[in-house]
Amino acid sequence: MVSNAAKKLTAATCKALAALGLCASAFAPASSAQIMRSVDATGHEMFVNAEPPVVLKAAAKPRATIYMPAESSFMGAGRPEVSIDRDGAEKLVREAAERHSVDPALVRAVIETESGWNPSAYSRKGAGGLMQLIPTTAQRYGANDLFNPQQNIDAGVRHLKWLLERYNGNLDLALAAYNAGEGAVDRAHGIPAYKETRNYVHKVQDAYFRPGSGRQESAFSNPRAIHREVETDGRLIFRND
Repeated sequence: MVSNAAKKLTAATCKALAALGLCASAFAPASSAQIMRSVDATGHEMFVNAEPPVVLKAAAKPRATIYMPAESSFMGAGRPEVSIDRDGAEKLVREAAERHSVDPALVRAVIETESGWNPSAYSRKGAGGLMQLIPTTAQRYGANDLFNPQQNIDAGVRHLKWLLERYNGNLDLALAAYNAGEGAVDRAHGIPAYKETRNYVHKVQDAYFRPGSGRQESAFSNPRAIHREVETDGRLIFRND
């Protein structure tokens, strides 16, 4: 037989267990809770038991690289990212022009016409860099990277000087040869009848002779400038020859 003390202990124990059961049920997740499966960007599976259901967003996939900080040049050699501002390019122009005794204003006019001061410019004919040199011309003057601003400007200035000396200081012919090549100028015995070349010569000279270009007055005369002359009888004559 069970004593009264034992009965009282049993009853107390049942009440305690019942209370614990009620507490547990209050904090336990409902049986209707959903098991969520998610796969992240790396392929790992995740299972989450939540009520209400939690919507998990997969981690964004890494974006593809759209710009390489370093690339291979057309010579096969590696080159760093092209980065130079106008002031930096101007400094290189002044240094190269002084080194090779060329009017820096003329170099600036060529760069403005050739590339618009874009060091990574590249033409459909294979010319590249600030002064738009083709690889064979660049290599002739020791420039192994068309897109290295210092190499490009130095080689371009040296080539421009060589052309000026070749054509005895004739700016028209030197610029025409810079654009179309010496062979085309020699065959034409002057500026070739290419529209592109003729427009090029005009554009460079317009930039070079315009007011404020910094042109050295003693370097060249403008063959297209309007000259004012006074005849002995007082008549004014304007000519551009």
